[in-house]
Amino acid sequence: MTLSGLALGIPAADVTETAPAKINLCLHVTGRRADGYHLLDSLVTFASHGDTVRFAASATDTFAVTGRFGPLLSPDGDNLVLRARDRLRSVVEAMGMAAPPVAITLQKDLPIASGIGGGSADAAATLRGLLRLWGVSLNETRLAEMALALGADVPMCLSSRPLMARGIGEDLAPVKNLPALFMVLVNPLVSVSTPEIFRHLTKRDNAPVPPLPLVKDADWLSFIATQRNDLEPAARAAVQDIDTVSEALSQSGAALVRMSGSGATCFGLYRSREEAEAAATVLADRHPGWYVQATTTIAGDAA
Repeated sequence: MTLSGLALGIPAADVTETAPAKINLCLHVTGRRADGYHLLDSLVTFASHGDTVRFAASATDTFAVTGRFGPLLSPDGDNLVLRARDRLRSVVEAMGMAAPPVAITLQKDLPIASGIGGGSADAAATLRGLLRLWGVSLNETRLAEMALALGADVPMCLSSRPLMARGIGEDLAPVKNLPALFMVLVNPLVSVSTPEIFRHLTKRDNAPVPPLPLVKDADWLSFIATQRNDLEPAARAAVQDIDTVSEALSQSGAALVRMSGSGATCFGLYRSREEAEAAATVLADRHPGWYVQATTTIAGDAA
């Protein structure tokens, strides 16, 4: 579905949007702009698991947070869901259209500040959901600009399909031949400050991601293995639990282990769904205090 097809021009009944976890299969830091923003090359995919955001017409605006990690978020605090609601409402009303009050419930099942785009995915889901609820249509360019103003990862989360992200996250190209991958996500439930990790980088002019495999049945696992996450060394130095998580994933039989984003979530890639699910069961039993989730990523050619 294209972004321009997200809103149908007809107000909807109650709306539910999923907010899939964003996985950086590789992340190369290639430079830094004069304004301090870092330039990145990242192969990104999305998991079949994530948060859920529900929307319903209401007499007044309300916001509630539920789910495993809901207690860690205050419904009265600064949240990207509310920022997305308010920014979209201002644009819609400036167009002379109605953006009436809405009851929003965020089911927060992804760990906080974990390198898998939870807040950005929630903001993107809010934009998609409110467009449907309010029956509003925005052109793709305007929606992308609004998403980027909310955060560098929000534009890629709008589509939640495999892509290459470049620049500061605004230069996006779909990767339609990236298949579904069998994965286990693990987070030791230690929050990581993304700005802090970037501040501790020792090198910011690394080589970009080389040209991607073009054939449909490419050996993606081998390609991904030759890439890297340039934030991982700084994150490992700041959070020693990342070493522990990576070693546990390796011992579980993962064919490839890497950190996503700025951490502390790491992922293992497996040869089959059964291997991933078995590994997740073992990891959850051995580390009951961790977030452990077996998942299958969304294929690039998904409808």
